Amino acid sequence: MASTPGAQRVDEVRAQGKRAVLIALGREFVSLRTQRWGNLWGYAFITPAIVLYLVFQAWPILRGLFMAFSDYRWLLPETQTLRGFNGLDNWIEMFGDETFWRSLGIALRFTLMVMPSTLILSLCTAVLISKVKNDLMAAVYRVIAYMPVVLPVTVAMLVWAKLYDVRFGYLNVLLQGLGVESPPNWLGSPKWALFAMVLPTVWSQFGYWTLLFLIGIYNINAEVFEASLVDGANGWQQLWYMTIPLLKPVFTLVLILGSGVVSATVESMALFQGTSGGPGEAALTSGVYLYRTAFIHGDMRMGYAATISLFLGLINILVTGIVFRTMRTERA
Repeated sequence: MASTPGAQRVDEVRAQGKRAVLIALGREFVSLRTQRWGNLWGYAFITPAIVLYLVFQAWPILRGLFMAFSDYRWLLPETQTLRGFNGLDNWIEMFGDETFWRSLGIALRFTLMVMPSTLILSLCTAVLISKVKNDLMAAVYRVIAYMPVVLPVTVAMLVWAKLYDVRFGYLNVLLQGLGVESPPNWLGSPKWALFAMVLPTVWSQFGYWTLLFLIGIYNINAEVFEASLVDGANGWQQLWYMTIPLLKPVFTLVLILGSGVVSATVESMALFQGTSGGPGEAALTSGVYLYRTAFIHGDMRMGYAATISLFLGLINILVTGIVFRTMRTERA
């Protein structure tokens, strides 16, 4: 029996519907396969980063936490297992360690001398460079200011050690030329040892801080300064009431970067040729004491050094929190 035109039309519609469904299913399948392979490629790309993070970040942190509560000594293998766990003994010893607290006080004094000096010097340098209208000369000044940052710290400290030489150092020769009969023994006197470490540290850091302040200044809308000039503001008023308040995010970053009490480890070791901490341990910072405990003295007490490191890390976290809270309060 021949089918009517209406029935044929229905069959054609059904066939087209089936083809549309099959095409949609095929596209969905291809899309899922493509998405699946895309996810696999994404995982393949991030896997090396995850592995490196686990090996060089997460594992050392976990290992350090374990060591901070154990009598881990590098030269005594029997202390490097769970049997070396000693609870809070390291912490009790640390709170009674006079040398550690003295080194922490030296590190705090060092930080309090370095931070304001570097802050003022870098801010003034950044403001002066920002006033240079010639782009080429401004770039030259930026490069000159940043050059000490590029120089390795150990090399810079060795150069400064030569400058500090009692008899032939350029610094004492300059002081003698200015009429100072008995220039100080910078590296041999407990009175001057810490200050001798401050100068090269400021010199090596101010270029980086200058660059941070310059970035902040260049991001300030020039129309703000133009409007202040119309209102009769002078350069000092622009700096005090406009530039500095608008640079508060940069100040926050700089204060956090410069407030670490573990600083001056490399500086002290390079300047005084070892871990002695200078004459009479006058420049023995907490970082040097930590290094000396872990790698130099006795059985290499890495467990006790890990305790000190964890304690210093907690101090840094506390300081960072105070800085953020203070800056947020001032903005509010």
